[in-house]
Amino acid sequence: MNLLEIAKSRYSVRNYKSNEVEESKLALVLETFRVAPSAVNFQPWHLIVMKLAQNKAKVYEAYQREWLKSAPILLIACGDHTASWKRSDGKDHLDIDMGIAIDHLMLQATELGLGTCWVCNFNAVILKQNLNLPEQIEQIAIIPLGYPVDTSDINRHDTKRKTLSEFVHLETIENNTKP
Repeated sequence: MNLLEIAKSRYSVRNYKSNEVEESKLALVLETFRVAPSAVNFQPWHLIVMKLAQNKAKVYEAYQREWLKSAPILLIACGDHTASWKRSDGKDHLDIDMGIAIDHLMLQATELGLGTCWVCNFNAVILKQNLNLPEQIEQIAIIPLGYPVDTSDINRHDTKRKTLSEFVHLETIENNTKP
């Protein structure tokens, strides 16, 4: 698959097969996360890999959705605010860096036939406590990883995404000039 086909194939998987994820595939997914670009190459990330039921249970307390229990692996993407680059106006690029790395991870997983879901709607206080995270570490996303039960409709983007003419502007956004 080329990158566009991979991007169109990726979707939020909420039902996983019980099959274990091969260590070689997990290693490739993690390596793709590792090589993602970050502002000033500061790489302010941490990734917690959870396979054991007793550890995943700590995550379920913060995101109580039954479907999450079907994922054989939970990845907790975290960022270190003391390690992230800050622009001269104070803008912290942690979320941007994490977004890029997580997207790399998800696209690689898709290319390998694995499914993911970007979960942000969790109780951050409970998750931070349950994972015993230091103050400067922020949990950004819970990412279940495994083989999906379903498949995606790669043509869904034709009707569920804006057209290019709705958001691409020529030279400036001020006059709303379209290409």
